[in-house]
Amino acid sequence: MTAPSRPPSVDKLARSLKATGLPHPILVDIARAAINAGDDESAAVRAEQFRRTLVTPVVNATGVLLHTNLGRAPLAHQQAAVAQTIEFDLSTGQRGSRQAAVGQLFARLCGAEKAMVVNNNAAAVLLVVAALAAGRDVPVSRGESVEIGGSFRVPEVIEQSGARLVDVGTTNRTRVADYAKAIARPDVDAAMVLKVHPSNFRVEGFVEETSIADLATLDVPVVADIGSGLVDATCPWLPGAPPAWLAGEPAAVQAIADGADLITFSGDKLLGGPQAGIIAGRADLVDQCLRHPLARALRPGGLVLTALQTTALTYLDKRAATDIAFWKMVATPIVELQARAEAIVDAIRLTHPSARVESTEALPGAGSAPGVTMPSVGVVIDGDLLESLRQFATPVIARSRGDRTSLDLRSIDPADDRIVIDALLAAGG
Repeated sequence: MTAPSRPPSVDKLARSLKATGLPHPILVDIARAAINAGDDESAAVRAEQFRRTLVTPVVNATGVLLHTNLGRAPLAHQQAAVAQTIEFDLSTGQRGSRQAAVGQLFARLCGAEKAMVVNNNAAAVLLVVAALAAGRDVPVSRGESVEIGGSFRVPEVIEQSGARLVDVGTTNRTRVADYAKAIARPDVDAAMVLKVHPSNFRVEGFVEETSIADLATLDVPVVADIGSGLVDATCPWLPGAPPAWLAGEPAAVQAIADGADLITFSGDKLLGGPQAGIIAGRADLVDQCLRHPLARALRPGGLVLTALQTTALTYLDKRAATDIAFWKMVATPIVELQARAEAIVDAIRLTHPSARVESTEALPGAGSAPGVTMPSVGVVIDGDLLESLRQFATPVIARSRGDRTSLDLRSIDPADDRIVIDALLAAGG
């Protein structure tokens, strides 16, 4: 009788997977799972499957420039392992504020008295309402009492802050008189009014909303969540006039100029920086937020602060169109996208005879400028190649509709065109 073969050594099998680059303890777990399943030859496949669960660089060919699932604004940032003046004042040699350096830059950018930073815009809204209105009332238009990404619901955020929501107006029409009436009610103790960027939600037709300028005529502070982080509606960092797709998008400079006492916005959308939430406006109100206990719980770390500082300095130097990835994508001329698309089609024609260049419509994404598009150019191939493209060494994320695969050039960095070509060639072989 032949004795059953002994299973391989877990350690030996794990060491055979060293080329995957995964840490040895992870490889031991993978090897043990393969052996327990009676299929030690599956270890390499299991290791690759695990590796692909980690955060990894991809090529965004979807045409959605700020793709939430792909990290929103692409950001290049490197930082040496050195000590930094995160909370140290070089002038006095004493402890300083981690909000001082970046706060002064964003105050300057927005035309505000003071600014501070937290870890995202939801946190910014939560902190502002908690600091200014806990135990009191906050009038909000019914049309702006919305839910946006990740189940972020305005009514729930206000509830968590300790304030009370007061519905104003109707879903489609809210006038300044509606706010004034709500504030004057004997059962309402209004600490502020909150105007909310509706993000991906839009009402069309018989609609009316109240401007920040009109809200500023009320006798309570106006807080405007402008959401997407457009710094200035005039886009002074771009050559020529602002893009048409930005029409109507709220901007920080204009919101402050129109009378908003505080504004909040995201750092990783139209700003083009890291995930963060910026609060800017009246110095006394920003100070109230800084003193609130939540400010410490929601504060960003040194990596985010340094990346935000770089982003702010880039705007102040008017280099955003060339140095911030999102605005470089926006500013790329159609003729350049066309040339790149034609070069890709020429390179893959033998493998993909159906490949052709087509006009497409790219999207800002991440709830910015909802419902609008910008002209773009794409490579279109018959068939659904999405899975094959995702399996490439550097995954390429495209879109498929009607059994056609589309790769939009506006969201692809020109340096990644060779990766796209190689992925498409591999997908056809």
